[in-house]
Amino acid sequence: MKRFDISVVGELNADLILYGLPATLEPEREHLAETFAITLGSSSAIFAHNISLLGSRVGFTSCIGGDPLGNFCVDRLQESGVDISGVKVLSGKTTGVTVILPLSKQRQILTYLGTTLDLQFAHLDLNYLRSASHFHLSSFFLLRGLRPRIPDLFSQMKKSGLTTSLDTNDDPEDLWADDVKSALKSVDIFLPNEREARKLAGTADVQSALDVLAQLVPIVVIKCGPEGAMARRGKDQFRVPSMPVQPVDTVGAGDSFNAGFLHKFILRANLEACLEYGNAVAALSTTRAGGTEALRDQHHRESFLQTPAGQRKGGIP
Repeated sequence: MKRFDISVVGELNADLILYGLPATLEPEREHLAETFAITLGSSSAIFAHNISLLGSRVGFTSCIGGDPLGNFCVDRLQESGVDISGVKVLSGKTTGVTVILPLSKQRQILTYLGTTLDLQFAHLDLNYLRSASHFHLSSFFLLRGLRPRIPDLFSQMKKSGLTTSLDTNDDPEDLWADDVKSALKSVDIFLPNEREARKLAGTADVQSALDVLAQLVPIVVIKCGPEGAMARRGKDQFRVPSMPVQPVDTVGAGDSFNAGFLHKFILRANLEACLEYGNAVAALSTTRAGGTEALRDQHHRESFLQTPAGQRKGGIP
């Protein structure tokens, strides 16, 4: 038996979320928030944390600074059961932080990358990564030090017999360069949201994007917000609607979807069941502040996921 079900490589930082802000932020004005939360942030870490609480054995690789914020992040991962022996502490460096401003219709996301920029291929223990059945990487465009070697990393994982998945997340430069497609050659499951899919495929609509990306990756899963999620494998296409929920916070919903989907995939569930469980976990994540808090409450997590969809008071936004 492999040591882990899944190895995860990516960024590790905290989220500072300010709630109750005015609908419009005016320049040069001091705007007051009603409350705030400091939670585990970053796509990779939220994913690793949540899939571990769902029952997958997780090994996590990243780097942090030698500071209290970095300690907070690894403590949160350890509390969820994630193995953090792949996390490197870079003394003299500073752990990153994302400030999230949820407004009435959209949210502002401001990130200081910190040690995310410092993660290098040399920091990776390839034997540690290979000691899993599946390999996942998030935030392709933020991992600037690792990015030139990401296609090679995926290739090595595939050659070692692991199944693989990628969620690029957004490209802050909005360039969507071709090195992503080099990585996709060794990816089994690609998990973009609707905007990311259209950007990468160069199309105006999501169905066309799905058609294009399905030529590059065996399984393409596109998260469509309130419209649920859709997937394509060969000629087979599936769509699962979102669950009815009144969200408290949508931060981390996409990463939580990935956690639910891949947890079931690793257990060899069929594609439609993976989509349904991904939607359920995404819905769960929106019922508490931050991307991890809803799953950290064991009673809430188990009660929500065991309740039939039609009886839930909480769905993916």
